[in-house]
Amino acid sequence: MKTYVATKNLGKLEEMRAIFAGTELELDTYPLYAEAPEPEHNYAGNAESKARSLHKQLREAGVHGAVLADDSGLEVAALGGRPGVLSARYAGKDATWPARREKLLEEMADVPPDNRGAKFCCAMMLVLEDGTAFNGYGEVQGVITGEEQGRFGFGYDPVFFYPPAGKAFAELDEDEKNRISHRRLAADALLAAFRARA
Repeated sequence: MKTYVATKNLGKLEEMRAIFAGTELELDTYPLYAEAPEPEHNYAGNAESKARSLHKQLREAGVHGAVLADDSGLEVAALGGRPGVLSARYAGKDATWPARREKLLEEMADVPPDNRGAKFCCAMMLVLEDGTAFNGYGEVQGVITGEEQGRFGFGYDPVFFYPPAGKAFAELDEDEKNRISHRRLAADALLAAFRARA
């Protein structure tokens, strides 16, 4: 099923393609996608905003296909759950990912090792051409590192240590990360809901 992903983030797109490889969804991008506002204070609301916006854009352009959108973030316990839904705008709307990670590490500089818990969260929504929608959610527990580690992944991966693997997310190769990530868990939940009603 041709499915357009509501994102302009190429790193996220490639990760989604890898996660959904071999499933019913054939992922692609819509080059004219106009990014939707993310007005909500929760991941599910923002995922729905993106999905519904792209769904409307495709209908207006006469393009056939389903839509897949996600919203994800990093929640740090010592920061009261920040950056959370504002993860992509942390350190300012136009900040780079290295700048965001640097700001996070600076904020965490005096936080002791046993209080550096964090989790990656992801909400996903699939909207079929007829408007029927399915949801999925996943989260992964970890620890904020003292410095960046690894060269893979994107976003906050270099500062998110995953204890079961003994590595930061950015030290995991693509296959390893895609087996255990918050996006994988959200995708599995989404596909289970879709298959249950298909």
